[in-house]
Amino acid sequence: MAVGGVLFDIDGVLVTSWRAIPGAVETLRLLADRQIACSYLTNTTTRTRAEIAEAMASAGMKVRPDEVITAAVLTADYVRSHYPGAHCVLVNSGDVTQDMPGVDLVDIGAVRDAPDVVILGGAGPEFSHLTLSRVFEWMTRDVPVVAMHRSTAWQTTDGLRVDTGLYLIGLEEASGRTAIAVGKPAPAGFQAAAARLGVDPDEMYMVGDDLHNDVLAAQVVGMTGVLVRTGKFRQDLLDRWAADEFAMQPNHLIDSVADLPALLGVE
Repeated sequence: MAVGGVLFDIDGVLVTSWRAIPGAVETLRLLADRQIACSYLTNTTTRTRAEIAEAMASAGMKVRPDEVITAAVLTADYVRSHYPGAHCVLVNSGDVTQDMPGVDLVDIGAVRDAPDVVILGGAGPEFSHLTLSRVFEWMTRDVPVVAMHRSTAWQTTDGLRVDTGLYLIGLEEASGRTAIAVGKPAPAGFQAAAARLGVDPDEMYMVGDDLHNDVLAAQVVGMTGVLVRTGKFRQDLLDRWAADEFAMQPNHLIDSVADLPALLGVE
């Protein structure tokens, strides 16, 4: 298949705790030399797309902010479209308001009754007992909750950390309400990446460390999925999934992003 473009997950594929994974710098440089367009789709919610590009540059990878598609950017698009003018409470670990223009964000401490919409970003200290209790109460009162993603964990140099998806499971079960999740594995981000590069999804490769959120989700929209054995990859999860003969399987499995040029035939 001709390579129209490559879409990368960032955390666990190109960096871990913003340190380059071996081979990542060389792979991106080679793709640039071959004039293969790249885009970056991430559920990272602790940094803006400009900060992400800067962090990747510090790790040796030349990435422009406009090449990065974040869950915050996608969420802002969704809220502006579905809840125009809504007063929104944002619960997120990190300041990403720069990537959410046109969304009316109010401080949770200033809300006496209930906001129009609750936006949940990435988990961190901000996900306190009191804050989650308020979100739970609002959900029982039918206040819509828009989550930037449903990721349950991410990989750091100090080990796995739980993420928003784990809290959503409990909040939804207890309230009987369902939140809308906008980031991966929802199709919008993959489709936006293809549109940004001006290619059809079936001309793109998606490289990720998450079997479901990255690879299989990309394959659903027509991309070729490449699963890497770095980051949050777990062999036991892949083995259990592969045991189901009727389940969709990743198109390709490689040890790391360093092996991508060989897979694409652009060494």
